[in-house]
Amino acid sequence: MLSRLLSHDLPRSRVLAVVLVLIFLGLALAPFLFPGVKALNVAAKVLIFIVLVAAFDLLLGYTGIVSFAHTMFFGIGAYGIAIASTRMGAGWGALAVGAGAALGVSLVLSLAIGLFSLRVRAIFFAMITLAVAAAFQTLASQLSEFTGGEDGLTFRMPEWLQPSFEPFESEFLGVLVDGKIFAYYLLFVLCVALVLALLRIVNSPFGRVLQAIRENEFRAEAIGYRVVVYRTLSSVLSALFACAAGCMLAIWLRYNGPDTSLSFEIMMDVLLIVVIGGMGTIYGAVIGSVLFLVAQSYLQDLLRLGHEATASVPLLSALLSPDRWLLWLGVLFVLSVYYFPTGVLGKLRTRSASATH
Repeated sequence: MLSRLLSHDLPRSRVLAVVLVLIFLGLALAPFLFPGVKALNVAAKVLIFIVLVAAFDLLLGYTGIVSFAHTMFFGIGAYGIAIASTRMGAGWGALAVGAGAALGVSLVLSLAIGLFSLRVRAIFFAMITLAVAAAFQTLASQLSEFTGGEDGLTFRMPEWLQPSFEPFESEFLGVLVDGKIFAYYLLFVLCVALVLALLRIVNSPFGRVLQAIRENEFRAEAIGYRVVVYRTLSSVLSALFACAAGCMLAIWLRYNGPDTSLSFEIMMDVLLIVVIGGMGTIYGAVIGSVLFLVAQSYLQDLLRLGHEATASVPLLSALLSPDRWLLWLGVLFVLSVYYFPTGVLGKLRTRSASATH
């Protein structure tokens, strides 16, 4: 049953299986295991980025396409929810209309980009997608009547998803259940469903053709596959999943602006997570998202403790200053690439295969 649910794409490593189970349980029980606003925000961000990164890996890891327009579709999803909720008010209908409209726009845009740009090669396609993404970010900033401009849009969610909604008078497992926890579990269910859908796609005959195109595009075309069609479909599917991740972001934050969902920094984070977790595997997106976002969120706190503990050694204390967290994050990334050239997941699977033989 579990094998069918995972589309017969098993971890193929005991350590990896244990890690994935722990991550699943940790995210499933996050509101009760890790109380506090910051911990819940980190867990929700992990859920959103798992979907976003997995969608990008469908392009980069499975099809071999480098695109910088991924955050554009992420932003479209977030703006779809934001604009619909602002215009129609707080309600499930607004969420449905916003998500539907965003998915429709993403479908049309990704199809246009795919058809017009995928005939060009490698870096040229990447540059085209970068230009389109930059143009869309500028457009979102200038169309203030619809998008709120640089200030963005703040909106309300349906009653069940509002922090003020408290259906139970007493606490459950030491936590007072409110609308924020309901919103978190909505994100959790969406994340699990979308990841399972991606696993089904990459392990289907369609997914095998994408991997064949990645390995040798000319051979795939020679045996009868229309490479442009498959690459375009991959681009469209990736865009739709990224759009869904954007909808999840808007539902959680109840706010959206250009820097929140369209920033190029998000694109860089996605690239780093793909490299850390391992390209060409959906599980890599899960592990990479957890490692990167936990490090990004708590590295400053760890450095602050180190800074205070080494106050008597000025040079070391200065190096461990919380203000230098980006430097240490960069060091951690370089070390991860050096010791895990195929990503954390690739390393675990290689060790498991070596131990078996």
